[in-house]
Amino acid sequence: MSRYVFKLPDLGEGTVEAEIVNWRVKPGDTVAEDDVLVEVMTEKAAVEVPAPVSGRVLSTTGAPGDMVPVGAELIVLETQPDAAAQAAPAPAARSAPVAAAGSATPAMTSAGGNGAAPAAARTDRVATSPAIRRRAHEAGIDLRQIAGSGPNGRIVPKDLEAYVARRAPQPTPLRAAPKAVPAARAGEPRVAPGGATEEIKVIGLRRLIAQRMSEAKRNIPHFAYVEELDVTELESLRRHLNSRLAQGAPALTYLPFLALALVRVLRDFPQCNAHYDAERGVIVRHRSVHLGVATQTPEGLKVPVVHDAQALTLWDLAAEMRRVSEAARSNKAKREELTGSTITITSLGKLGGIASTPIINAPEVAIIGVNRALERPVVVDGAIAIRRTMNLSSSFDHRFVDGYDAAAMIQALKECLEHPATIFIAA
Repeated sequence: MSRYVFKLPDLGEGTVEAEIVNWRVKPGDTVAEDDVLVEVMTEKAAVEVPAPVSGRVLSTTGAPGDMVPVGAELIVLETQPDAAAQAAPAPAARSAPVAAAGSATPAMTSAGGNGAAPAAARTDRVATSPAIRRRAHEAGIDLRQIAGSGPNGRIVPKDLEAYVARRAPQPTPLRAAPKAVPAARAGEPRVAPGGATEEIKVIGLRRLIAQRMSEAKRNIPHFAYVEELDVTELESLRRHLNSRLAQGAPALTYLPFLALALVRVLRDFPQCNAHYDAERGVIVRHRSVHLGVATQTPEGLKVPVVHDAQALTLWDLAAEMRRVSEAARSNKAKREELTGSTITITSLGKLGGIASTPIINAPEVAIIGVNRALERPVVVDGAIAIRRTMNLSSSFDHRFVDGYDAAAMIQALKECLEHPATIFIAA
């Protein structure tokens, strides 16, 4: 028997540490190669980390809520000698995507040029297991650059890890994340005597949501703007189009119309389809509209993205918004489907209320909120009429979007939605 120390691999996209969310194994458990060991949360995604080899768990490092640096010891396994080199093909590692962020499998990407030079490239087929070959492919690593220490030069997991470690920055010691509340068992509620209170440790997606919401409210001077819309004509068009759908087909809501109108309006207001790069002090304006759709899920708020919304028709937008929202709810969204939005729309549907003040999804500079639509009496041409009205509640980053420009954009959006035929007329 031998001890195999598995360190947290590089999870990609500049990740330097990850938060432990849930251990799937405990000391004494037996695991097979590619079994999920632990769920971790990065700034971008929730990731299921698979076992690199088969063996018995001797020890684990960190409790739910702790932050583990890339390269720090994660778990120690007891393995058979050369067991990894003789491992059978294993299924692909699984991933669990999130909101403010996406799905990913652990990818041991190279991170720079420290350490010893790689072995001379070999032109013949490299001897290794399918699991190692897959992980190297996902990480963009050429296995011919790695010297194998197994029988007949076969590359075993420790060779791949050593190659990555030589090129990665030195890890920092394990540190604990700030503790929200003490807990008898990490990640589980603790009920006080008599059931008067309940303590829940803030970890994983909820911690990430709390962190980003706090940063957005603290750093961004929000300018809120609420406008009332008469959507009577829009409702008539929506009902007409829905009446022509095949039985069982998903009905159109207001959101695809809003998205299409927003794409049209943003041509004249590029300052609202932008990111603020705080590190460089630069506003990045985007020609393409990558539309974030705030979506409530069982785990919390996520923002799946409809990329290149400006290239889609009304029906395509409706289908894609349904698809990415459902993928987020069912934890099937890919990483790229949870990142890269340039402006976000948010709606609580029938719970939308009269008005709201949505929080900007940084680094974006604007968010458009939809409130509840309802019929009420209004004055039209001097007479009382029943009209269907709805409010748009929007927020803008006042550092980069002046109040006049924000108001002008919403008024242009109002014009499109109150006269929906104009949405479909070429500019």
